[in-house]
Amino acid sequence: MLNILNISGSALLAQSCRINVSASNIANAESFDKNGIPYQAKQVIFKLDTSNCNNKIGGVKIKKIINDKKPWKLIYDPYNPNADEYGYIKTSNVNIIEEMVNTISASRSYQANIEVINTARTMILKTLNLGQ
Repeated sequence: MLNILNISGSALLAQSCRINVSASNIANAESFDKNGIPYQAKQVIFKLDTSNCNNKIGGVKIKKIINDKKPWKLIYDPYNPNADEYGYIKTSNVNIIEEMVNTISASRSYQANIEVINTARTMILKTLNLGQ
């Protein structure tokens, strides 16, 4: 029964990281570094965590956070000092709509795991009260 709490707890941490990365992507969608290179979106990669289990059931771990491979967005702005010889500037590859969907999805997963923890807690308390 306590394994359920470990699995849901790991999911809470993973979804919290996913929400933070989406928030960072949204916040930096229009930013550039000091060299004029646009912000590159990040994505969270999960992996199965069976460290507390001896089978193929387990929690989730963050494997790594990677740069999104989507191409830069090109905007025609010939008067911008960062424009290339054709008048285009590279901007961030962050897609605000995708990031909002990721945020909503992560939030719903987070809420579902809170419910799992609450249900497991109720079951544990009822089990302890059986002998009374």
